[in-house]
Amino acid sequence: MSSESRRQLLNAVTDLFLLDEAPSEASQAHYGDIALHSLPHLETGDRRDYAERVSATPTLPRDVAVTLASDPDSDVARLVLKLSPVLTDTDLAAIAVSQSQHHLMAIAERVRLSESVTDILVERGDRDVLHTVSANEGASLSEKGFDRLIERGAGDSGINLALSTRSDLTPNRAERVMRIVEQLSDEGGLWSKPSSEALTLARQARHQRLEVKLLLADLAAGTRPLDEVITVLAEEDRAFHLALVFAQVASLSTEQSLRVLMQRDASGIAVTCRALGLSNGAYEAILTLRARRLIFAKDRVKDDLKSYVELDSATAERTMRFLKLKTKLA
Repeated sequence: MSSESRRQLLNAVTDLFLLDEAPSEASQAHYGDIALHSLPHLETGDRRDYAERVSATPTLPRDVAVTLASDPDSDVARLVLKLSPVLTDTDLAAIAVSQSQHHLMAIAERVRLSESVTDILVERGDRDVLHTVSANEGASLSEKGFDRLIERGAGDSGINLALSTRSDLTPNRAERVMRIVEQLSDEGGLWSKPSSEALTLARQARHQRLEVKLLLADLAAGTRPLDEVITVLAEEDRAFHLALVFAQVASLSTEQSLRVLMQRDASGIAVTCRALGLSNGAYEAILTLRARRLIFAKDRVKDDLKSYVELDSATAERTMRFLKLKTKLA
């Protein structure tokens, strides 16, 4: 019944649980019971070590993920909030309205955030959180959230510069932010970067947005190979623009494309790329981008690339047709 005994028990059971890639509901329930009964008796350092170990586990019982993500100690909650695929928008929203700024910062660093969660971060977050949200292209901004971020970021060069360099800005939003950037630059003294550098970055982002429109037009006209476009965007770490390309060539929504591209399990993006006939080299460039964004080890890239090489094109095409049909019926 000691804290050390609880720690040993939880670690031993976790070793067994993680060996099973597809645990049954009963197995998950039993494991969840043991974890939830053990966690309150562990020291903070032990909870933190356990959270780091299971943070990205897709089979982790949701109750366990929520318990870790809601831990008063932000060091325990951080990686779970940032990486866990188990947490729902409802879970994240509940934590965002009740926990500390450190918790909000971890949520703001997630690869993908819905508009509803981002709205809460924009409303409750401090300057550091707002800087992170404004620079996170995976954080979807509603009209209300965008307006509020502009309002709360008034006079803050970092927030406005981050917004101006986002790839996902609509023309209307881009024009609004550029006006603010140019105004602040004219006033001088407000930028953390030199005025000329700030304007250069903002204009470069605008150029990239125009560039991707031309790339999409070339793809539609068949004048530029898909492999070349994918490789260039992946090597430049332009995840949102990659999602736009996949949305067009695979007949998906931008949200679906971004989700498939950036979810931790590579099976979805592998099926999509193989169905589109993407080369192994272009797919490796995508895996390298994912490894940077999702903090994967190099061995993960090698393993995912090997699985892609072995993936049959006909199987991938059938899977894509099934998924599209399922989406239409949903």
